[in-house]
Amino acid sequence: MRDLEKALQQEQINLEPKKIKKLEEYIALLEKWNRVHNLTGAKSREKIIENIIDSIYPITFIAQPKNLLDVGTGAGFPGMILAIAWDEAAVVLAEPLNKRASFLRFVASSLDLENISVFKERVEKLEHSPFDLISSRAVTDTKLLLDLTKNLANTKTQYLFYKGSRVFNELESLKLKYDIIQKNKRNYLWIKSDDS
Repeated sequence: MRDLEKALQQEQINLEPKKIKKLEEYIALLEKWNRVHNLTGAKSREKIIENIIDSIYPITFIAQPKNLLDVGTGAGFPGMILAIAWDEAAVVLAEPLNKRASFLRFVASSLDLENISVFKERVEKLEHSPFDLISSRAVTDTKLLLDLTKNLANTKTQYLFYKGSRVFNELESLKLKYDIIQKNKRNYLWIKSDDS
């Protein structure tokens, strides 16, 4: 457990012990499932911890929302990790691939994460009232993500997109109110609501 705790401390991410324990349990489940189902390219414990840190870092600059939609959660990055950190937020994980959606449901059940629901379809088929926060990592470009989720957003919705270096090109043609927080080769694109 020390290496996860140490990585969190290095990034000044303060989590309660029970949440760190749930992250440890998540790591164990992902390592086990990944050997059989090839859910993610993060094969080693070290790589999984890197992905956890990448996923969880935004809790240092974004307040816990009432609800969150994560588009294309995959094996749980970032949606499952944010759901563990923000355990009072209602979190919808949209993941169309069956084996990944099954894994996400299994983790939510095994870890008693009652704040999570898994939607096993493409996000544009989801019917839901507007979310406070919509997140996504490495799914598609910013404009398409905004288009795909426009029926799930309103003027109060904020977005958190985990981006690489291309984010600056993607933003050139878009008129948005945003911040980019750079950390560990990651560009966190935080699109503010019209009201903020």
